[in-house]
Amino acid sequence: MIEGVIVRELETHLDDRGFFREIICAGELDEEGFGQWSHSLMYSGVIKAWHIHQKQTDWWYVGSGVLKVVLHDKRPDLSSYRQTIAFMMGDGQLAQTLKIPPGVAHGCRCVSGPASLFYVTSHTYDPKDEGRIPHDDPEIGYDWLQGPPIT
Repeated sequence: MIEGVIVRELETHLDDRGFFREIICAGELDEEGFGQWSHSLMYSGVIKAWHIHQKQTDWWYVGSGVLKVVLHDKRPDLSSYRQTIAFMMGDGQLAQTLKIPPGVAHGCRCVSGPASLFYVTSHTYDPKDEGRIPHDDPEIGYDWLQGPPIT
């Protein structure tokens, strides 16, 4: 796991009317603070990568659809430097939230859409903190079009 990244399983309360699920609580935002709550809608096949922040922490939740989420640690002072992890979020996946700390490059590919990504950030939008890395950055070396492993 990448240091500072938290994947938290969510409790879901089901009944014959549907379900109730708490996504994020105030205590989780205390250290970094609350900046804004946003919603991104992505269609199948869309890839958004790579984004990185120096100050901002993100908390992600996929409300519908399926995203393949990929994180890459760009913080040279940590033991998880240059580690890459990928996993699925959304429909048919474990209900979870994802905390992405500053210095961790992140992106996603919409596997089944449209997908709704809801995210809370620790700061309001600041173009100076909106870092971009090319999707095919050779240092990261991630192939966004790769399929699941053949077994």
